[in-house]
Amino acid sequence: MPGPDYRKRRGGSKVPPPMKTIGHWMDGKAVPGASGRTGGVYDPARGVEAARVALASSAEVDTAVRGAAEAARAWAATPLGARAAAMFRLRELVDASRERLAAAVTAEHGKVLSDAAGEVDRGLENIEFACGIPNLLRGAHSTQVSNGIDVHTVRTPLGVVAGITPFNFPVMVPLWMLSGALACGNAFVLKPSEKDPSASLILAELVQEAGFPDGLLQVVQGDAEAVDALLEHPGVAAISFVGSTPVARHVYETGTRHGKRVQALGGAKNHMVVLPDADVNAAADAAISAAYGSAGERCMAISVVVAVGAVADPLVAAIAERIPSIEIGPGADPDSAMGPLITAQHRDRVRSYVDGAEAEGARLVVDGRDQGPGTGFFLGCTLLDEVRPGMKVYDDEIFGPVLGVTRVGSFDDALALVNSSPYGNGVALFTRDGGVARRFELEVEVGMVGINVPIPVPVGYHSFGGWKDSIFGDSAMYGPEGVRFYTRPKVVTTRWPDPSTSAIDLGFPTSR
Repeated sequence: MPGPDYRKRRGGSKVPPPMKTIGHWMDGKAVPGASGRTGGVYDPARGVEAARVALASSAEVDTAVRGAAEAARAWAATPLGARAAAMFRLRELVDASRERLAAAVTAEHGKVLSDAAGEVDRGLENIEFACGIPNLLRGAHSTQVSNGIDVHTVRTPLGVVAGITPFNFPVMVPLWMLSGALACGNAFVLKPSEKDPSASLILAELVQEAGFPDGLLQVVQGDAEAVDALLEHPGVAAISFVGSTPVARHVYETGTRHGKRVQALGGAKNHMVVLPDADVNAAADAAISAAYGSAGERCMAISVVVAVGAVADPLVAAIAERIPSIEIGPGADPDSAMGPLITAQHRDRVRSYVDGAEAEGARLVVDGRDQGPGTGFFLGCTLLDEVRPGMKVYDDEIFGPVLGVTRVGSFDDALALVNSSPYGNGVALFTRDGGVARRFELEVEVGMVGINVPIPVPVGYHSFGGWKDSIFGDSAMYGPEGVRFYTRPKVVTTRWPDPSTSAIDLGFPTSR
């Protein structure tokens, strides 16, 4: 690979070219930042700063919202068939751009290319669901509810809605939000993670190419200042958020205090319960995939295996046996199965949990702290046994390639353990017993449940959302709940009386 194109100064000294700065997308075109503030965007595989990203001021957020509001007025009146046609075009463009999108994700996030391509596929599901918007927005009609009176319901767009998305899925999560929001007749302002911002601009280009009006999708890069500006802006009707629980709580409380509809998805501590009758090899394969895929940087990652009874010893041995075969390296390398973490700070935070695990009483079975290439933000896969509630490695969302095993004596103990967690995002059960699986499905206090499925992320025509401290607000993401979130109902009561029978009636209207 050629080195950087250095330019010579007078006197023969060499200086690197200016660092690329990633800007915003407003009113149908890329625009540079105007705040004067920027942040670093890193290549996590090499551990070097690769670009700068503009950090929007509140004034720039205001400009984006005002532009979106202008576009929203005409778009809300656009026929449903025309909206659906635009979504179909967007679906084809995203599908044709999957390699470009995946490469951008890998370059800035670090996940391997196959994982990044899978993220694009799951995002496409949401566009495909939104293509059916004429049917999804079909209202209800009741004839002759009273003498000469009919009633019908319609769902109307909110206007300008905004999405604040995380670093771990820079394509999929924006598509969770913008697909439904645009199809329902809204304008959408996206504030992506400043850690991997490039994919958001590719999506904006594709939305523009698909024929959506200028300003209908605005992208503002930024940090907390941009987030708070969106939460407080009177022109934003609703906020969608995915991220950590503390920030989700802040988004929900601030947004609702300013009169907005808010859906805020927070953190997780997902358990995988393995019963003694389970296929140990299948369970071990599933645990490896669900714990270490994308270096554990998934809100649906399995971070605790709950081993019930006699299955514990063979299961721990089977997981440990598989870890050395996981190839750790740059995400762009086709031989890599697991890439780096997103930043040096996050890598060091994850490592600190492993550093303190044995002092808390956990048993270190596989130590991943010194695995992986010598450069970049890499950690290997760590496996901890005898992890218990009260330990930081059990209680906290680590968000890295660290898997703990908790041993319990019975199914009832496992169910009680899962239900006692403050989080309720995802859970999995591995068993051959259908009766036990049905009881688990009915009694577990978690929003997304997998039976012999380790990462139960719903498909695009269902909805995504956990329980307890994993969600704030009463609406899950995408699917049918997404349509409800991005619209509001209007009930219309009509009478077309015969003029010859018209009369004054001061009584309260009834249906009798």
